[in-house]
Amino acid sequence: MQMLQQRPTLNPNLRDFWETPSRNKILHGGRSSSKSWDAAGHAIRLADNYKLKFLCVRQIQNKIEESVYALLKIQIDRFGLRHRFRILENKIIHKVTGAEFIFYGLWRHTEEIKSVESVDILWSEESHGLTASQWEILEPTIRKDNSECWLLFNAKLVSDFVWRNFVVNKPPDTIVRQINYTDNPFLSKTILKVIEAHRVRSPETFDHVYLGKPRADDDSSVIKASWVEAAIDAHLLIPGLEDGRATLGYDVADGGEDLCATILRVGSVARETDEWQGEEDKILQSCTRAYHSAQKAGAHIIYDSVGVGSHSGSKFNELNKGFPNNRVTHDGFNAGGKVMRPEAIYGQTKIKNKDFFSNIKAQMWWQVADRFRLTYQVVQSIKNGTVPPTFKIEDLISIDSTIQHLEKLKMELSIPLRDFDTNGRVKVESKADLKKREVPSPNLADAFIMAYAPIRRGLNINVENQSR
Repeated sequence: MQMLQQRPTLNPNLRDFWETPSRNKILHGGRSSSKSWDAAGHAIRLADNYKLKFLCVRQIQNKIEESVYALLKIQIDRFGLRHRFRILENKIIHKVTGAEFIFYGLWRHTEEIKSVESVDILWSEESHGLTASQWEILEPTIRKDNSECWLLFNAKLVSDFVWRNFVVNKPPDTIVRQINYTDNPFLSKTILKVIEAHRVRSPETFDHVYLGKPRADDDSSVIKASWVEAAIDAHLLIPGLEDGRATLGYDVADGGEDLCATILRVGSVARETDEWQGEEDKILQSCTRAYHSAQKAGAHIIYDSVGVGSHSGSKFNELNKGFPNNRVTHDGFNAGGKVMRPEAIYGQTKIKNKDFFSNIKAQMWWQVADRFRLTYQVVQSIKNGTVPPTFKIEDLISIDSTIQHLEKLKMELSIPLRDFDTNGRVKVESKADLKKREVPSPNLADAFIMAYAPIRRGLNINVENQSR
C-alpha cells in the first residue's frame, strides 16, 4: 500500500503566490489541490522565523479538531519542528519567536472576533460560506501594517459572497489564484485513479468537485447560469441575431450604494453595458448619461419608472428640447404593474398570463429566461451536430463577449430566485429578499431585462409612454 508522503514539502506552483506581498490572498480550486496543506506549511514556516499572530477561522467550529489546528500539528511534525512549538488545547505557540495561532468559528463567535488584537494574518478556511456581514467585521479587525487575509475555498455557487466580492470583482491589493489537482505534484497514484474515475463516471460534477468551478445552476434560479453561458457570442453561431432595432435598458439607482446601469442591445445581441454611482440628487446627470448612450446608438430607452426613476421621463423630455432633430424616444417600465396580455396562455402551461405571473416584472424575467433556454438548446445542437429545435430569431438571445462587466452581468442574471405570491403566482425574488441573502441589487440584470422587454410603440403592456 502506498502511504502518504511524510517529508516536508510546499507546492512549488504556489511559491510566487505566497511570497508576493498583498492584503488579500484568495486561493480557490477543487479537491486534492493542496490549498490547505500548503497554507499550513507556509504558515508554519513563517511562524518559525517571525513573531506573527495568526487568526484561523472557519464557518462552523464546534470543537478545536474541526479547525486547521490538526492540519498545523501534522505540518509541524512533518517539518520536524515539534520541539520548537507548544501545542496547547486551544492554541499553538512558537517557543522561540513567540508566534501564535488562535482558532474561532465564525457562526457563533463573529462578535467576539472584534476584540482580537494585533492579528498579522487571517486564515479563513472553507471561505465559500463567508458572508458580507461577517467580512465587515473581519476585515477591519485585521488592521496591522502589512497584515494579510488568506481566504481558501472550493467555490460553490456564483452567487456566493466570496466569489462575487473577490473573484468576479477583485478588490485592490488582492491576489487571486486558482489551483487544482493538476497543479499538485505530490498526489499519490491511488488518488489520481480516484479522480479519473470521478471524471469518467460523473462528468457533470467533476468540474465542480475537482476543477473548482462554482456551480452554474441553482435549481431555484429564474435564469440558469449555464443558459447564460451558452448565449455568450451566440450571434457568431446563429446568423440574423444582430438584425433589428436598438434598445437601451436603464435601471435607476435607488440611492445609497445602489448603482445606475444601462444595457444596450441591438437586435437580439447585448452590445454594451455601463454602470455608475447615481445619487438621488444627481438624477439629471444620470439621465443625461443614459440619454447620450441611447442617442449615439439610435436606441429607444426603457427605464425603471418606480421611485427615483419616475422623474426620468421628464428629464429625457427636457434633453430632447435641445436636440429637435435627434430626439430619443423612451418608455417607463413599472415592474410591479399588471401583466401583458393577461388573458393569453403562457407557453405550454395552459394557464393564463394573469394567473401565472404576479406582475409584469416576473413576466419579463420569465420571457427572457425562455429566450436563454431556447438559445442554450440551439447552441448545444449546433455544437453537437444535431438538429436544433424550431426557433424564431426574435426568440433567441446573445451577449457579446467583449462587453464590460461581462462576468458581473452573467452572475447577476443567474442570482434572483423564483418566488410566489399569496395566490401562488410566480414572481422574482425581491430586492429586500436579496438583501437578506446579502446579495446586492442586480442593477445590470434589471437593465438587461428592460432592454429585452417586448415593447412595441403604441402597444400597451403597462408601460408609461413619456416620449412626447
